[in-house]
Amino acid sequence: MSLRNLILIIINSLIFMVILMLSITFYNQFSKVLDDRILLQLNSIKTLKQIQFENLIQTEWNTFLAEQSNEFSIDSLDMEVPQSVLRTSGIYDFTSYNKKGKTSIGLVSVNDSMVKAKIIPYTKITEILLERAGMGESGESYLVGEDFTMRSPSRFMPEKTPSSIKAKTKGVIDALSGTTGRGVFHDYRGIDVYSVYSPISVSNLKWVILSEIDTSEVKAPLEQLKLRLLGLILIIMIAAIVLSLFLTKIITNPISNMRKSLKVMADGDYNQTDDFVINSNEIKDMFDALANLKKSLQGAVSFSNELGKMNLNSNYVPKSQNDLLGKSLIKMRDKLLEFRNKENKNRVNTKRLMVDGLENERRRLSRELHDGIGPLLTSLKFYIENRIESPTQKDEMKKILDGTISEIRLMSNALMPSTIDDFGVGVALTNFVDNIKKTSGISIEFEDLTKENESKIAKNQAINIFRIGQELINNTLKHSKAKNIRITLSEFDDFISLFYFDDGEGFNINTVKLGSGIINMKERVEICNGEIKIKSKQGNTTFEIELPIEHEENKTNHS
Repeated sequence: MSLRNLILIIINSLIFMVILMLSITFYNQFSKVLDDRILLQLNSIKTLKQIQFENLIQTEWNTFLAEQSNEFSIDSLDMEVPQSVLRTSGIYDFTSYNKKGKTSIGLVSVNDSMVKAKIIPYTKITEILLERAGMGESGESYLVGEDFTMRSPSRFMPEKTPSSIKAKTKGVIDALSGTTGRGVFHDYRGIDVYSVYSPISVSNLKWVILSEIDTSEVKAPLEQLKLRLLGLILIIMIAAIVLSLFLTKIITNPISNMRKSLKVMADGDYNQTDDFVINSNEIKDMFDALANLKKSLQGAVSFSNELGKMNLNSNYVPKSQNDLLGKSLIKMRDKLLEFRNKENKNRVNTKRLMVDGLENERRRLSRELHDGIGPLLTSLKFYIENRIESPTQKDEMKKILDGTISEIRLMSNALMPSTIDDFGVGVALTNFVDNIKKTSGISIEFEDLTKENESKIAKNQAINIFRIGQELINNTLKHSKAKNIRITLSEFDDFISLFYFDDGEGFNINTVKLGSGIINMKERVEICNGEIKIKSKQGNTTFEIELPIEHEENKTNHS
């Protein structure tokens, strides 16, 4: 084999392997990021619809219990419901009793042998499930009952009754067993889909909610990317072949000149020595250049491997202004870093929106309990005091009613303490600690160092701090067997500090399976752009949390 052909094979093989490796790495990484993004988006949609559906059920149930009308007799259901079901109040799946197979969620109230029943309007369920924002062309969210048949309409089979569509998929089976998960598998149509799922257990209702999108729709951009990468490889290889032909000519010509010079010298003509020396220097320069090329390619391959591992903090310096491969890799790294930063920002914003939505819903429910049911019970109390003649019966009814009013106040305060808006998070935590001390018997010291009259703590930060304090105390009461708790909440000019200590059993932060409590705390700290430090050992567990004071415009945006 000639030197020229050998050089052609080596150079083109090397370039082909590097480009192929970079293309495969980039394609695989893009595919993984796309999968994670799709599943994260589906999970957000599923979670939102699950919250909306559960809130709908709870709202309908509360309205049904508060309704004084007699129109909700069992005969109004127009279906034969077993008497065993009508013995206990609760929320039931009456779909199997519906003569037309229509999805029916039944509300049953049994009080003094009087049975009230109502069916939640089907349109309210479909309004939630058929909302397809962010679902693409093939995405859908739907409900499945315990009998593995659908409870919401299929956008692919709109002419069929949901209960006639069998949906015994992996996601449904796992969710009915109590598991929340995600993955890629066949849906009820036998089509491969990205799917996220979780169980819904409300009273006697045991359903499953799923959000799915066809893999073919998600993979379409990947197929286009694959074709573009193949075209790019082909173009680069053609350019590489042309370039290598030119390079081999440059390399082989000095070697030929050197061979001629050696032959002349072998014949005894030493006048060609200068040509021989010049040719030798050119060969040396070429081998030096090849050595530098090898180092450059090694650096590029190493850098591309780091990019493939998403180690975006790695650094690479182009060999020169003409190092197009190095510049392309650096540009790719910068793009990936920008994309990851945007993803992190979107993830934090999504968490912030979910937490804000949850707190707003808690605030609304607290207001409904306080302003809606509370006055009704108070009016009922006045009625009993003025209209019931039997002293014994009056005292018994007042005792029950006072307990109910007290319980509703506790529920309203647990959902959203009104003291947060009126007096700040320090007073709210003080009241919470006082209530815990009365019922738990544990020693709790709480020091409130917030600025009472000039506090700059935003409302959303106050709520998050209060929830974090709740979570810390509840975790201690449940798990640590602590006897003493110390809490300090301090407000400075630029940041807020929450220090928490207990003398419980502690835990190993590196090996313990973090529950949803600590995860929720970390997420709340993250959405407030704060930092959390956890140290734990036997008899000494501390949480140090710092949150920056938000500017006025941020307060307005989060309010």
